[in-house]
Amino acid sequence: MTSATPRWRKPIRSANEGNCVEVADNLPGVVLVRDSKDPSGPTLTFPPAAWRALVTSLRRS
Repeated sequence: MTSATPRWRKPIRSANEGNCVEVADNLPGVVLVRDSKDPSGPTLTFPPAAWRALVTSLRRS
C-alpha cells in the first residue's frame, strides 16, 4: 500500500507576501494547511467542507 504525498501550493493571493500559508488539497477527505515559513512545523487538518466554509467566510470579510 502506498500512502499519498501532500502536494503543497500557495494560494494565489498570498504567493507574493511573506506571511503565507500552503494548502494541500489533493488527499482524500482532508485539506492540510501549514505555514510556508515553517514547512516542517505543525499542520492543520480540515475536513473539505469545513475548509470551504472557512475560505468562503474569509472572502466575505
